[in-house]
Amino acid sequence: MPLNFTGFAIIKAMNEISHIFTFLDYAGTFVFAATGAFAAAKKKHDIIAFCFFAIITGVGGGTLRDLLIGAPVFWINQPAYIAISIFAACFVWILGRVVWKFDILLWLDAIGLAAFCVVGANKAMNFGVSPLNCIMMGIISAVVGGIIRDVLANQQNMLLRREIYITAALVGASCFVILSVFNIGFWLSAIIAFTLALSLRAAAILFGLTLPGFNKKVE
Repeated sequence: MPLNFTGFAIIKAMNEISHIFTFLDYAGTFVFAATGAFAAAKKKHDIIAFCFFAIITGVGGGTLRDLLIGAPVFWINQPAYIAISIFAACFVWILGRVVWKFDILLWLDAIGLAAFCVVGANKAMNFGVSPLNCIMMGIISAVVGGIIRDVLANQQNMLLRREIYITAALVGASCFVILSVFNIGFWLSAIIAFTLALSLRAAAILFGLTLPGFNKKVE
């Protein structure tokens, strides 16, 4: 009887974690999709373009991740992700009369990056990917959507600003994977990794932090 009760408690806890993690995944998708819609707003596009930018930004990184690890593409059988992206686009469209500063795009992108470097690394781990490649999947999940967004919006890519960007995703994903390998609790690992990635990206935004550039002469 105690064994059965313990097993039931573990299954219940795992289900609760799954539900909460799904909610956070949805929240991250909304944030990233909103950055895509803001990029469309800066270019004064129509509502269809808003939705397209939002969708491609919200699911772009996760789509590439799933294709690389051989997982079913997450949004194909879960239309909620596309619906959330469209909702984010409409949300930005409706609030378009408000004077938005460009900084909001940077900060939303930072939150999305911090969330998805953890989400991506965790999904790769669940599919039995090696720790090093889990880190890579976390980075891909975090930055690819933003890269596509910037290319489509014909604006300077985040990667070309020399501020710490990929590095923040690298640190967050690495932290999560390392803590997970050492069997630190999922939520503690996720919170620490998210906070670390967001703090590093925030410092880059506020203080223009960069890594040293290549300074050797190239012929």
